[in-house]
Amino acid sequence: MADTLTLQAAPLTAAIRAIVKAGGSNDREADLVSTNLVEANLKGHDSHGVGMIPRYIDSIKEGGLAVNAHVSITLDSNALLTLDGNKAYGQVAGYEAIELAAERAKRHGVCVLGLSNAHHVGRIGHWAEQAIGHGLVSIHFVNVISRPVVAPWGGSDARHGTNPFCVGIPRPGKDPIVLDFATSRIAQGKTRVAYNKGEQLAPGILIDTQGNPTTDPRFSVLEPLGAILPFGEHKGSGLALICELLGGALTGGKTAHERSDGQRRVLNGMFSILVDPTKLGTAENLAREMEEYVAWHTASPKNPQTEKLMIAGEPERRYKAQRLVDGIPVDPTTWKEIIGAGAKVGLAQSDVERTAGI
Repeated sequence: MADTLTLQAAPLTAAIRAIVKAGGSNDREADLVSTNLVEANLKGHDSHGVGMIPRYIDSIKEGGLAVNAHVSITLDSNALLTLDGNKAYGQVAGYEAIELAAERAKRHGVCVLGLSNAHHVGRIGHWAEQAIGHGLVSIHFVNVISRPVVAPWGGSDARHGTNPFCVGIPRPGKDPIVLDFATSRIAQGKTRVAYNKGEQLAPGILIDTQGNPTTDPRFSVLEPLGAILPFGEHKGSGLALICELLGGALTGGKTAHERSDGQRRVLNGMFSILVDPTKLGTAENLAREMEEYVAWHTASPKNPQTEKLMIAGEPERRYKAQRLVDGIPVDPTTWKEIIGAGAKVGLAQSDVERTAGI
């Protein structure tokens, strides 16, 4: 298949759901996983979308991802909540964790959440958006237990994961603010997408096995591996360290201080703080000052290269509006990998493609 496919969200979701369900998941789990992944594609983050399914299926086969598992509570002290993800699908563990934390935040005004040992929790902005749906501000620090892919600032090999940081702020009557980024120059999945498309990366993102600059994404995809650089030099590297310690250690989980054993699992720890502005007594002030500042912020005269000044979360909403109409692009290499994942759980290519609307 030589050309990029363009698939509508609903049939693509159905195809991914069929693969997840064939992997042993019940209906609820298959729904949570498939809708989460396609939502990432809709919002322009193909790195966290349906292209993850081949890795998930491999993780199930290896035993690193437990189907139909749920979070378990290891400590519940009103506004303090510690959860074990039990290697569950991150789409399940993340959803359950935020729902539990949101209930406590609305009851007590705040909840400090530690989630450890969850499989890949995907786009962290998804969990900030879930908290926003409850009217809550949320802050998230995440670490990654897998093969290291990011070099510390000044280093020449990989020592940690992409370690995301995220903040979500509701705006009554308007679209929320959702800041969500990897502490690496780009997410590791974006190097996979570039490799599958046969594209080069921009300079300054990646180093090769000798620590030299390269634009070839294979150094983040195939052995021998190089490393992605941190964003913002020492600042991004420092924030990655904080995400590792808070997301990995403070939650009761592990930090990524060892070389990978070669397995396909991706375990995440997430340290989150959820706050109810109403219980804090500052909801009206937050809403008023936020609108004043957003107006001030976006009134800056744009430079000639900028189409429009946007706030965090706006690019994703633009992508979603466009892709709901035009469809979701899936490159041929990624689609071949998805078909391969389906075959591993007993689904014929023709059945997957028919379900996907091809």
